[in-house]
Amino acid sequence: MKALTFSVLRQLSCNEFSSGETIARQLGISRGSVWEALQNLDRHGIQIFRLPERGYRLAEAVHWLDRDEIQSVLGDKARLIQLEVVDTADSSNTILMQKAALGAEHGSCLAVELQTRGRGRRGRTWHASLGGSLTFSLLWRFSQGASFLSGLSLAVGVALMRALEQAGIRDAYLKWPNDVLHDQQKLAGILIELQGDMLGPSAAVIGIGLNMKLAELAKANIDQAATDIAAIHPELPDRNHLLALILCHLSDVLQQFETEGFGRLREEWSRHHFYHDQPVRMLLPDGCEYLGTVTGVADDGALLVRGEDGERRFIAGEISMRSNLERVPA
Repeated sequence: MKALTFSVLRQLSCNEFSSGETIARQLGISRGSVWEALQNLDRHGIQIFRLPERGYRLAEAVHWLDRDEIQSVLGDKARLIQLEVVDTADSSNTILMQKAALGAEHGSCLAVELQTRGRGRRGRTWHASLGGSLTFSLLWRFSQGASFLSGLSLAVGVALMRALEQAGIRDAYLKWPNDVLHDQQKLAGILIELQGDMLGPSAAVIGIGLNMKLAELAKANIDQAATDIAAIHPELPDRNHLLALILCHLSDVLQQFETEGFGRLREEWSRHHFYHDQPVRMLLPDGCEYLGTVTGVADDGALLVRGEDGERRFIAGEISMRSNLERVPA
């Protein structure tokens, strides 16, 4: 989407029509430019009503991200987060990784209204829709080396669960190593990318995508079972408030992780793990499967699975986990 489209959309309401002439005058552009800016928005989850002589109206309100509002909810923790909000970007993780290499400040956070090439784990595409997702990345610098950061994605999962529960969203669960589920459908995902030396210091770019109210086209493009908050919660939380809650809990968890590692968070993570004590299939990079029952996670975030040959440890990498109760995407 072009920058002009965002400008025009911000002039629209879901309560009353705005004429193309009025919008054009407010933005200092032509009526033809207004018309062009509002074409083909269905693919981004935006429906526009058009009536001759009356103009344009949003079918549903777009709740835009507002940096000042997010900072206000953050309160004292605003000093820990250097927040930037942009309309569109290919990938917040890609941009923040580039900025991290150039010395970006600890706590830098980039939130994007619409990601066009969001990335998930193992090269998957993260599909989002305008106003229907939270997609952002946070840069956190550690004095320790990259080897210390095993288990970081699980720690981030704990922060997400705390934020969702505080927002009143119940019955969400974690799936090792980096997903949030509801009824075995994906609600949110975590992508962590690292920079630095094994012995330190190091930096992590923590990317999070959370489905708020996905457009049908976005849902159709997702190659696994997915859901959104709108489908599981009677009232959709305010995006700014929810993002601030997540950032608050992230800052708490990351500070604890840096001083104590994942070990002190392990029991809390296990309480939320959907597959704890459940039979699973571990899909290995060579195409083989390992069958067993999840017994827990280690202090370094490795998944512990007990099979016929005893208990084995699995680290994330290119390994995937599936339920062994039914052979469906998980």
